[in-house]
Amino acid sequence: MKNYITHHEWSIVEDGFHAANNEITESLMSLGNGRMGQRGNFEETYTGKTLLGNYVAGVYFPDKTRVGWWKNGYPNYFAKVLNACNWIGIDIKVGEEVLDLNTCTVEDFRRELNMKEGILERTATVTLPGGKRLKIHSTRFCSMADDESGAICYKITALNFDDTLTITPYLDGNIRNRDSNYDESFWTEIHKETSFSEGYLVLETKGNPYGVEQFQVATGMRFDIKINGLKTDYQSLPVKYEKYVAGTVHIDIREGQELTVYKYAVNLSSTNYDKEVLVQEAKNYVGRISEKGFEQLYAEHVKVWEAKWERNDITIQGNIAAQQGIRFNIFHLGQTYTGEDERLNIGPKGFTGEKYGGSTYWDTEAYCIPFYLSTADQKVARNLLVYRYKHLEKAIENAEKLGFQDGAALYPMVTMNGEECHNEWEITFEEIHRNGAIAYAIYDYTRYTGDETYLSDYGLEVLIGISRFWKQRVNWSEDKKQYVMLGVTGPNEYENNVNNNWYTNYIACWTLRYTLEVIGKLWTENSRRLNEIILQTHFDLNGEMAAWKHIVENMHFPYDPEKKVYLQQSGFLDKEILTVDDISAHRPINQKWSWDRILRSCFIKQADVLQGLYFFEDEFQADDIRRNFEFYEPMTVHESSLSPCVHSILAAKIGLRDKAYEMYVRTARLDLDDYNNDTEDGLHITSMAGTWMSVVKGFAGQRVKNGSLSLNPYIPEQWNSYSFRIGFRDALLRIEVTRDGVSVRNITDSPITILLYGRPLEVGALATVMQTGLG
Repeated sequence: MKNYITHHEWSIVEDGFHAANNEITESLMSLGNGRMGQRGNFEETYTGKTLLGNYVAGVYFPDKTRVGWWKNGYPNYFAKVLNACNWIGIDIKVGEEVLDLNTCTVEDFRRELNMKEGILERTATVTLPGGKRLKIHSTRFCSMADDESGAICYKITALNFDDTLTITPYLDGNIRNRDSNYDESFWTEIHKETSFSEGYLVLETKGNPYGVEQFQVATGMRFDIKINGLKTDYQSLPVKYEKYVAGTVHIDIREGQELTVYKYAVNLSSTNYDKEVLVQEAKNYVGRISEKGFEQLYAEHVKVWEAKWERNDITIQGNIAAQQGIRFNIFHLGQTYTGEDERLNIGPKGFTGEKYGGSTYWDTEAYCIPFYLSTADQKVARNLLVYRYKHLEKAIENAEKLGFQDGAALYPMVTMNGEECHNEWEITFEEIHRNGAIAYAIYDYTRYTGDETYLSDYGLEVLIGISRFWKQRVNWSEDKKQYVMLGVTGPNEYENNVNNNWYTNYIACWTLRYTLEVIGKLWTENSRRLNEIILQTHFDLNGEMAAWKHIVENMHFPYDPEKKVYLQQSGFLDKEILTVDDISAHRPINQKWSWDRILRSCFIKQADVLQGLYFFEDEFQADDIRRNFEFYEPMTVHESSLSPCVHSILAAKIGLRDKAYEMYVRTARLDLDDYNNDTEDGLHITSMAGTWMSVVKGFAGQRVKNGSLSLNPYIPEQWNSYSFRIGFRDALLRIEVTRDGVSVRNITDSPITILLYGRPLEVGALATVMQTGLG
């Protein structure tokens, strides 16, 4: 666990240059705006440890699958989030010496991600090998207001010399994905041009045999230079290489003078513009933002962040580390996905790294949707569901490739366009619980928003496809006289190819029950639309419903009557039951044990049975939840970023407050403190929503009960108070929890009645209601 980031309420601060941890810091200080993003790299040359990373939303490449043994049904490609043109580059030479912090003596250094404003700022005083001292001050952002652009203000002060500076702002498309299966570049050059202080580069993804669209991205830049804040005359010499354009400026600087480079850049992709007009649109966009100037762009960008924080901030008094942690997670969620484009989704690394590939996992439905339901306009979560609806035909095709038929739908584990593109067999073929999470998200959305039109417009068609899959995936066991599900992998990926994974069996049955319920609801409320769906999906109303009911009534769920716990899967108790304390010297086991040893052990990567108890807590007694938690939690190594938040929420529910807080800290500071020794690969964006849930669903006990918002808050001993805002239906509430009681303020003019500790509480329009005491 690393501990070099300074604790600060609103910023991620690196005081002093920690070169060995530079790739970690680059991940932590990544920027984005929903359309584009990039890691916290240096603008100038850096020959030390670094992962240059710039990413454009919706753009990917189908990298040919690389496996040792091909299996029927394998996807042909693994979709890679593309490392795109490096637009931030500004090479600096002082005389003949290159400015490179890897070869300089760094006298002082500070890098800060200002989360309140979405600004990355860096200052450094360095001495070049030849003895010349200079100060660097860079400020940059990916504009939230003009969301296909970014801007940089880069300052150099000559501290002890007069000399000529050579300044080369550039665009470089000679970038490769670190995770390329065959170490190849995915880009070809289509067009490049330069003129005075600007340049344009158009790259296209290479051709492929899989029918995946070839994307084009036009990156454009314009720059300006001032000395001591005043305009100065300079010449910009055009530079062109393969996949590279730049403008080089030679300019004299005297001791004490400050030179400022303003660089404006855009990334426009063919997902949003016709290829024929990309270059002209890029020129128009660059012209528009450079005309505004850095200060106006900055102010407009900050204004968007101000509005975001007004809606989704969580304040914590009395613990700066906890405050920093929650804001860090909220910040990255806010800049990764804005909900403006229903074609986009939330990748597990967002704009912070390449690992995992794909842009869509079940993480979105299980973890992210609750965050956006409460902290953003209703359309944001709805767009995430519409995204899945539009991929329904692909989900049916995915199922057909594996032998399913008659409209059965298997949503992909990893995807960009709805087609499965993950090729580890135990995940691609067996981790089918993802289908259940998508069904659950439909339920979660309609329950929270009351927007049941989604069911008739889109949701029921998805539910029918998923339910058809479950019906074909189970089989009748003559031995058990029940339905069983064989050869699956649950969320706990440390057990593969098991039979009757309890969570998978349960969420399959729940999906069938819920689909039957929705059909019944439409039967009475919108029979015309139901008949349209029946015809469109060729649904056998009586036959299919009867089959589903039989499965629901006769599914096998592994259970141990002596311990009174649900078993991870059939035969789980054949394992040697140990606790994490028994193997403390062996952790993390995914780095110290063979895969064979992991699979034979009882140790759990992430919540599995507990994931089901979290989703469906109303269907279980509190004692059941406690027994299962106390049985499984000691075996859980939490080597998945998705694990701690579920444990935190359940621990809070059953009164294990110390454990709830321990798990909160782990999820909140997972990346900040590099718990799993993998932050350098990029941040765990989707699990960040779990941090928010740990506070709001865990400590504050937020639920929806019979169509009403319900809260059962308590305050961790480590805090003095905390507050958050939560949108529910037409109201936006600010909840503050202190040691003296709970305050509920209605920020809107829509009165609302909520449940506080199980009792109705009326909160009028723009009113504040106080309750003394907790619980």
